[in-house]
Amino acid sequence: MALTPGVRLGPYEIRSPLGAGGMGEVYRAVDTRLDRVVAIKVLGASVASDPGLRERFEREARTVSALNHPNICALYDLGRDRDTDYLVLEYLEGVGRQSADDAAVNICDGHLHCDEVRARPEHGTL
Repeated sequence: MALTPGVRLGPYEIRSPLGAGGMGEVYRAVDTRLDRVVAIKVLGASVASDPGLRERFEREARTVSALNHPNICALYDLGRDRDTDYLVLEYLEGVGRQSADDAAVNICDGHLHCDEVRARPEHGTL
């Protein structure tokens, strides 16, 4: 589902596309409540229609929300608006190892790096 600038998902207003991965697209957006820039990962329509993949999306969101590491974007929100599932992530501009769009795509496609996962073994993510 390609979103255009100005479209809203809940309180988030889409500004521009950042990238795409196997499970969906990533957009730069603004949280209109807090007036901050965020990255939004939108679950693709073909993935959203598969209950198993939607559960995986939600499970990965719970896992990411339990992690705290400088190389992982913080997860701010998980939502659904007009049959569109999405994650709201910290938008990181100009970071060293990963840009915000790469990080959001990698997190949502299940490509957490070993050092990122090791950051919180007490949460059972190893």
